[in-house]
Amino acid sequence: MTFKQFVRMALPLLLLLALVACSGGETPAPTQQTTGQTTNSNDSNDNNSAGESSDAQPVTISISGAFALFPMVSVWTAEYSALHPHVTFDVQGGGAGKGMTDMLSGAADIAMLSREPREEELAQGAFPVPVTIDAVVGTFNADNPYREELQAKGLTPETANGIWIAGTITDWGTLLGTDATDPIHVYTRSDAAGAAEMWALYSQGVAQEDLIGTAVNADPGVAEAVRQDPLGVGYNNIGFSYDQATGEPIEGLRIIPLDLNGNGQIDPDEDFYDTRDEITAAIAAEIYPFPPARVLYLVTKGEPSPAIADFYRWVLTDGQAFVADAGYVALTAERIEEALALLPE
Repeated sequence: MTFKQFVRMALPLLLLLALVACSGGETPAPTQQTTGQTTNSNDSNDNNSAGESSDAQPVTISISGAFALFPMVSVWTAEYSALHPHVTFDVQGGGAGKGMTDMLSGAADIAMLSREPREEELAQGAFPVPVTIDAVVGTFNADNPYREELQAKGLTPETANGIWIAGTITDWGTLLGTDATDPIHVYTRSDAAGAAEMWALYSQGVAQEDLIGTAVNADPGVAEAVRQDPLGVGYNNIGFSYDQATGEPIEGLRIIPLDLNGNGQIDPDEDFYDTRDEITAAIAAEIYPFPPARVLYLVTKGEPSPAIADFYRWVLTDGQAFVADAGYVALTAERIEEALALLPE
């Protein structure tokens, strides 16, 4: 089976798991256990306990955190376990905040982080290593009655602020400069999320807590809420905005373009949202702004153990070959060199 075939088969299942996880409080977060073995016998949660011995003893590495990284890490861990059958991974999505809490408390070996680490996290020993790049995009319902006007006008930091932070833009007429009176139904994240923080920063805010709207749990939860509401707007990571098989926006969802030069319209060089490949190319070229684009990190408490460091080295070298097909942006050669230099010998 080719890698592209693997991505087309596996990632929709992973996204479905994530969506099911958000449908009820008693449903577990999305989980992907990838291993070349049939059992998982290592119950230790200590980062340094995941060390790899010279005789290739079984190793279990637990990973928790950002939905943004969940699809990519699931691919990486599956590929790595195929190469190193003694290494087992337990990957769980639950949001960047949960991942950092799990890692710092010892409940997980690695956190998936979709924002910059905070000072208080670094003070507790958080050791971030950049691994890839993606972005958060604004989303709206495909059957929105003002779809053409919104796609022609786009969004600016100022209008995003009016919708998600200040609450001064509450109807479609105010947003689009028309006499429309239909209300804008605003959705945001209820869980601690890097995507929310990035969207707040783009919207001229400071933190996720600045955002207003109906709070929904997790990335797939926000996407589904907007898909069910013709007047709804939200924001999502690219991996939950575009269909992994077709590369087009997922059914029922469309992307709000950003008016980058602030001239009140989406110019041809600002229109790159029809496919995942188009927007990832714009992110790689730094045409799409940072934020809401951002670097994604894997984080341990203290320096990574030998087994985790080996996994990181593979991610930063051979593993980068899987990034584009999974819908992410590879790190630059300079950034990869800097990241490798962080790892212990």
